Amino acid sequence: MSLLDRRSFLTTTAAGLSALPTARGMTLPSEPAKEDPLGVRAEFPITRNHTFLNTAWIGPIPQVARDAAVDYADENLIWADIRSRLMQRDRARTAFAELFGAKPDEVALLFTTADGEAVVTHGLDLKPGDNIVVDALHYAGTFLLYKQLQEQKGIELRVVPETEGRVRVEDFEPRIDERTRLVSVAWVSNRNGYRHDLGAIVELAHAKGTLVYADSVQALGTFPTNLTELGVDFACAAAHKWLFAGFGAAPCFSREEHLDRIRPDRYGHGQIAETLTREGSTRTSSVTGQVGGQGRFPERDFRLRTTAEKYEYSCVSYSTVAQLAATLGLFKEVGLSRIEAHTMPLARELRDGIAELGFETWTPKDNGSPIVTFVHGQDIEHLNRLLEEEAISVSFREKNHTLMRVSVSMFN
Repeated sequence: MSLLDRRSFLTTTAAGLSALPTARGMTLPSEPAKEDPLGVRAEFPITRNHTFLNTAWIGPIPQVARDAAVDYADENLIWADIRSRLMQRDRARTAFAELFGAKPDEVALLFTTADGEAVVTHGLDLKPGDNIVVDALHYAGTFLLYKQLQEQKGIELRVVPETEGRVRVEDFEPRIDERTRLVSVAWVSNRNGYRHDLGAIVELAHAKGTLVYADSVQALGTFPTNLTELGVDFACAAAHKWLFAGFGAAPCFSREEHLDRIRPDRYGHGQIAETLTREGSTRTSSVTGQVGGQGRFPERDFRLRTTAEKYEYSCVSYSTVAQLAATLGLFKEVGLSRIEAHTMPLARELRDGIAELGFETWTPKDNGSPIVTFVHGQDIEHLNRLLEEEAISVSFREKNHTLMRVSVSMFN
């Protein structure tokens, strides 16, 4: 069976789409074409020469992100002023909070989602005999983290199995007990795009006194959500996928009520809210061993930050943060509801069409994410050549690259 070529993909996915109303404040076409219902393709130059179906791997940056990065670089050519960088950081934090239903004080800008889960697990003060519950469709890095905690802390790792591409909520219940400290799920699986009913998992875990962490890197930016109303305790995304900024920025949500409990896992100048100096005090220099002269230092006390900023222990990737602030503005203008209404039907149509052609799909029917994974059954080298010739970008997953992962975005 032959691979769906570029023309048949575009013909199939364009069929039946209707133009959606434009968002206020953007310069969008008054009558978007079938191929561009959201009027955003001009923001993504990659669409000019690629059929890019790979945002689950890396999201291409839009023009607004490029402009933000250039502005940041140009500013540093003539005046490296830390104040403007801090303003961009605050702008990104506030924009993320407004877009996803949080308070700015609940949002930290970390480097990666791995940082977010590490902060949470460190703050739980795990003891031998405690257990963590994860789903089988979770990201590989999460399993590495908890395997290390098994060895170092003596915890137990409990994995909820996958059945036909799904992880059922009811299968979490028997694995959560009084020693369960955290339920960690990939809200949307990077492996097959399965989207958890996160609200149901939160309700189940909270009823048993357990916290919930959601790896949201494949979720946030693809559908509207309100983290506060959802009740999730912790959630972390990354700028370089569905938020369409660069590498090195990971917005991390920590529910306000947990900020005192979850301590930082490392320390640096970024956590200092105020330096308090006690005048007249002395210290012995570690260099000279003498008091006075080179050995005279003031005693210092520090008042540390108490909001989620306390997890930002050092400098952040300011250029990426500037890009993130810009792309979050783009999301606000386009509308997460409109993005979901455009991409989810495309992904479902693609999944169902692949199944009708006889391919084995690993993504469940009627799934709520823009990711589709299936067994391609082709020689991988030949398949790669075909894709390169047609300028189609997808990902290959699992052992021996037997699965093709296709991800549909707002510009497709």
